[in-house]
Amino acid sequence: MKRMGSIFSALSISIIFAVAGLAQTPTPTPGTKTPVVRHRQKHQQKRISQGVNSGELTAKETVKLEKEQREIQQDKKEAKSDGTVTKEERKEIQKDQNKASRHIYRAKHNRKDRN
Repeated sequence: MKRMGSIFSALSISIIFAVAGLAQTPTPTPGTKTPVVRHRQKHQQKRISQGVNSGELTAKETVKLEKEQREIQQDKKEAKSDGTVTKEERKEIQKDQNKASRHIYRAKHNRKDRN
């Protein structure tokens, strides 16, 4: 009877430690996924296309904005190249995207139309 009790308590302790080990979540690593950057790039690309279709952007403006988008894409690719996109790299890409967004807005609203 005493032996049965010690087996039961050892088994209980093992189960408690196993459950506690499973309950711990690993600390999140930065990784290489950039869904926010990707979404913003798609949105900015749509805004540029819409500006071209409506005639709000000239050919020269479009070339300049597209070049800026390619540079952001290259920055994103370089950030991912080492296997992780750090917080600082994400911040820098976001800063570039903010600047590009302002450029798109200004180009679309500068009263220069494509003729």
